Amino acid sequence: MLKWAFIFLLIAIVAGILGFSDVEATAATIAQWLFGIFLVLFLGAVVIGLAIGSRLMS
Repeated sequence: MLKWAFIFLLIAIVAGILGFSDVEATAATIAQWLFGIFLVLFLGAVVIGLAIGSRLMS
């Protein structure tokens, strides 16, 4: 999913350079949403990993 966020970010940058403002705004919004979803999933995995890891160590 992070790969898709970076792809849409690159599309937004290229579209911004070429002057396609509508495409740039749409791609940037999609990239932001995907990055946000990835960040929430990552933080959830870290919390779950710490909880399970502490139980395995004790």
